[in-house]
Amino acid sequence: MRHFGHIPPAARAGLFHRQPCEFTADSPAKVLAAALGATLYSPATRPHLADDVLKQVGRGVVSMVLCLEDSIDDGEVEAAEENLVRQLTALQARGAETPLLFVRVREPAQIPDLARRLGDAGRLLSGFVLPKFTEERGAAFLEALTDAEVACGRRLFAMPVLESPELLHLETRAETLTGIGRIVDKYRDRVLALRLGVTDFCSAYGLRRSPDMTAYDVQIVAGVIGDVVNVLGRSDGTGFTITGPVWEYFRLGERMFKPQLRRSPFMEQRADELRTALIEHDLDGLLREIELDRANGLLGKTCIHPSHVMPVHALSVVSHEEFSDAQDILRPERGGGGVLRSAYTNKMNEVKPHRAWAERTLQRAEVFGVAKEDVGFVELLTAGLGL
Repeated sequence: MRHFGHIPPAARAGLFHRQPCEFTADSPAKVLAAALGATLYSPATRPHLADDVLKQVGRGVVSMVLCLEDSIDDGEVEAAEENLVRQLTALQARGAETPLLFVRVREPAQIPDLARRLGDAGRLLSGFVLPKFTEERGAAFLEALTDAEVACGRRLFAMPVLESPELLHLETRAETLTGIGRIVDKYRDRVLALRLGVTDFCSAYGLRRSPDMTAYDVQIVAGVIGDVVNVLGRSDGTGFTITGPVWEYFRLGERMFKPQLRRSPFMEQRADELRTALIEHDLDGLLREIELDRANGLLGKTCIHPSHVMPVHALSVVSHEEFSDAQDILRPERGGGGVLRSAYTNKMNEVKPHRAWAERTLQRAEVFGVAKEDVGFVELLTAGLGL
């Protein structure tokens, strides 16, 4: 699989200075962590879940979470597990390409139990999403994951969700973060990424952001995100990939603005119409939040609607300017430091302070590609949507 792999090769060639790399579920963890992109959540109760998964592959989705936790009613868990086993077994029988698949469980015991019940179909899984993660709860989850690997016969990753009240509350936050740091470091080779449960953070105070507000506009949430990145997202080799929070709002998605975009033969008018359509359909806030995610050290995003996927991916592509700066900073002859003018002649590149940024940028460039010099978000999004 690869990002933008669902569009024709000729179209990709017209968009990318350097195309996104191919990867599989067996690729190195560092590659997969960067490549998660828009991770689409789906309730495990969906009656045609196998069909849904394959449909999303055709839309450019590369990672999905099949959820047994908050997206379903407490009384549906047993039926959801049965459906999950049935649907994944049917999916394996088709032999079709699937995205990276994860199951979000409620309790540690579900992990080895599901692995046993899935049998050979467990080989479709890349791992499990672990809710309400703290040091105490996390140890049991991660030990269960180790047991499940034996049953599945393949490597399995954990994606802990940081959403507990102990993390949110100021008086327990530092201790909770330190504890989480200890347990994820102990199981570092199994932790693919850390996810943020911002909806739970808001719930603790009876808050809900409106569609014109990002998570960073809610100060109590922004403070937690900053502290999580501070402790767990450092670029000194001790940090982890931390993914962006969910965007809750959607309407009918891409179908609503496809007709508008098809009318315009000129890219400038097309770009204006796209921006208008995105604003009208509650996605302008999503775009701003994606940009703020990256500015605050987050990569990828939790998504609950297919219309969110391509905006996340289009804004994850490295621009030609970013790529040029990153390459200049990391040239071997720059190893001693110093300052140089950007090839775009619009900024200063300071080699030592900007090195970690440059390394992260090239990692993102590997999995999302580098846009051609004259290609921007509008072109990438419209191509990704098949417009």
